[in-house]
Amino acid sequence: MKNYILILTAVFFVACNSIRVKEETTVNKNNALSQDIFLPEKNGYKLVWEDNFNGTELDTTKWQLRSMGARRIGYNDPSMVKVQNGNLLLMYDIKGDSVMGSMIGTGNTFMTKYGYFECRAQLQKSVGPWAAFWFQSPQIADGEDPAKYGTEIDIFEYFKELGDDVLTHCLHWAYGPNQQSCGQMVSQYEEISEGFHTFALEWTPEKYIFLIDGLKFHEQTAGLSHVDEYMILSMEIPAKLEGIKKACAPDTFIVDYVKVYKPGQTHQISIPLSQ
Repeated sequence: MKNYILILTAVFFVACNSIRVKEETTVNKNNALSQDIFLPEKNGYKLVWEDNFNGTELDTTKWQLRSMGARRIGYNDPSMVKVQNGNLLLMYDIKGDSVMGSMIGTGNTFMTKYGYFECRAQLQKSVGPWAAFWFQSPQIADGEDPAKYGTEIDIFEYFKELGDDVLTHCLHWAYGPNQQSCGQMVSQYEEISEGFHTFALEWTPEKYIFLIDGLKFHEQTAGLSHVDEYMILSMEIPAKLEGIKKACAPDTFIVDYVKVYKPGQTHQISIPLSQ
């Protein structure tokens, strides 16, 4: 245990006290499919659910702590989730020999399918832990048909080791030995690492569309889910100790709001009973 603590301490010290040199890149301003800004209200959508994270604690009628306990090289801890100054703080930290992350979800409070889903957030600063906004189905491990059992929809993940200005999106279904994925979709967006940005998914019966700041970056028809799913926000922990060698602790994924839009008045929302 002492050796493990020394390793974690050394990793933290080197990562946070090294002189960082920004590498020159050839990344374009963005690789969006269109430079037109998508506004949900002007495209037939109506706001039906939102959380602006006002107050001083998590609204448990909307979100609950999720997957607390062991996760990869560390664990998710309730102390890493805070609400203050109108923001949700999902944190990553190292304390002693403990590597901690955070996660919340709407699995017991709000489930739905199809619509426009958006969060406004500021991403983490470190390489290693990563911010994510995603959907998951409670039945995803029960079968291999995504239409019937659902799909993990990664609206975005920010793996900073891929570059400061790079986001990824992915789809996974049929959890288990026959799991399938769509392949990683990569978005390049200049200065995504600075300030707040919006990250969104338009999910229809025909396709998924992934957006950043209203710009459409990807369309995908693989792994279409036609079942109710729940939203998740998380600050993820790497699977190996070497994954946090360049990380600074603490680090924070800051969320300003999450909003859900549905087409006109014909929205469908499922709110399961609390377990």
